[in-house]
Amino acid sequence: MEGQSKKGIEGTTLDLASNRHGNLVSASNDENLKDIFHQIRTSKKPAVINYGASWCHVCSQILPTFCQLSSKFPKLSFIYADIDECPDTTQHIRYTPTFHFYRDGERVDEMFGAGEERLHDRLWLHS
Repeated sequence: MEGQSKKGIEGTTLDLASNRHGNLVSASNDENLKDIFHQIRTSKKPAVINYGASWCHVCSQILPTFCQLSSKFPKLSFIYADIDECPDTTQHIRYTPTFHFYRDGERVDEMFGAGEERLHDRLWLHS
């Protein structure tokens, strides 16, 4: 629709790496994020959710790395959720960026803040 702004990763003005494995998705609203949670629980595939915000400078700094790492770890599902676009399902998020790591349908780890090396190491650990 004309006049409607893009949401999620597509709505950023950042130059983001393309994902060649199809394992990077963006939650566009609460219903979409609920569906993603359901997929994580039922598929049991390892996943990481990056909770960020368009106004968060640190989030904007780590998002390109998050997208690049999605190509480096093809067995992991990468999800970006903007807390302003998914306010009901992200009301428990108190700091951006926050990363939640899932294995076998359960959250097993969490990381606050940015840090390319820390994020890489956590992804390696959970892949």
